Amino acid sequence: MYETTQIIHSYWAYLVLLILTLATFNALIKLLGKKEFNNNDLRISLFTVIVSHIQLVIGLILYFVSPLGLKSIQNNGMGGLDSFARQVAVEHPFVGILGIILITVGFSKHKKKLTAGKKFKTITIYYFIAWLLIFSRIPWSTWLD
Repeated sequence: MYETTQIIHSYWAYLVLLILTLATFNALIKLLGKKEFNNNDLRISLFTVIVSHIQLVIGLILYFVSPLGLKSIQNNGMGGLDSFARQVAVEHPFVGILGIILITVGFSKHKKKLTAGKKFKTITIYYFIAWLLIFSRIPWSTWLD
C-alpha cells in the first residue's frame, strides 16, 4: 500500500502544480488585462481547490503508512532525524497543508469580492504564495528519480 500511495501522491503532485500554476497565471493575466471574471475562471479556481484537497488526502494517508512519515518521528524522535527525514516527515507535510489552506482561503475570499479585479487579485496573491510554499518543500532529490 505504501508504494502505491507514494506513486499516486508523486504523480498527482504534477497535476496540482500544473493546475495551481494555470490558476495563478490566469488570475494574474486577467487582473492585469482588466478582464471580467467568468465561469471559466471560477472553474479553474475551483478545480485547483479540488485537486489540492485530493492531494492532501493522499498525502495524509501516505504520512501515516510511510516509514518516512510519522513512523520515522516515533522511532527516532525529532532530534534523531537527519535533514532529509526532517524535510519528508515535518517540513513537506506542514508546508503542504499550509499551502492548501491558503488555496482554500483564497478561493473562499474571492467569492465575497464584488468586482472582477478584486476577485483576480485575491486569487493571484493567495494562490501564488501557496505555489511558492508548495514548490519550496518538494523533496526534489527523490521526486525526480
